[in-house]
Amino acid sequence: MAGINAARYSTGASAFVLGRSQAYIGVLVDDLVRKEIDEPYRMFTSRAEHRLVLRSDNADLRLASIGHELGLVDEKGLAGVEKKRQEILTCLARLESARIDGKQAKGLLKRPEISIEELVGAADLGSISAAARREAETEVKYEGYIRRQLRQIEAQRSLEETLLPPLDYEQLRSLSKEARIKLDRVKPRSLGQAARIAGVTPADISVLMVHLAQRQDSGT
Repeated sequence: MAGINAARYSTGASAFVLGRSQAYIGVLVDDLVRKEIDEPYRMFTSRAEHRLVLRSDNADLRLASIGHELGLVDEKGLAGVEKKRQEILTCLARLESARIDGKQAKGLLKRPEISIEELVGAADLGSISAAARREAETEVKYEGYIRRQLRQIEAQRSLEETLLPPLDYEQLRSLSKEARIKLDRVKPRSLGQAARIAGVTPADISVLMVHLAQRQDSGT
């Protein structure tokens, strides 16, 4: 990340930042910048609230297109990832359409005791790579949890997209004293970042949202 941004700075390009729902490095950077770290920092998976999405098996699917835009992934590499993505979609479609003893293959795969390799022949998955099959299996077995996490990410995105202008937090007396001190020190650029500051409560975030709405209504 430091190397990427050093190169972008030298060309006058804007800073590149990965979000917490995009990569563990995004979690690490956000924690170090926006949270009070008073001891040596270690990147545990438990620090990421979206770790079901930040899996090692889908890192290429999440980040290859971003790497390509930055000039770090060539056309051949990107094409390989896109081929895998299409294979996964094909695999999921075949699992949905295939029937085994009258039961949908995808429904059978949700059972913990059944692996996708047992369904290769019946669901016509032989032409699909093992890596794509494993990814599809994970998507099926954890489908409900992944969908819930994606909804949480979408809700969080609205907070991340709500930018905070320069504010005199000391004048917002509805904020708790601790929140005023922390917000003034960190100076978060969005409501999402403000919400992750230790000592800033959901009630404080509500105060900020009301204040922003009032500023918008008054045109200031």
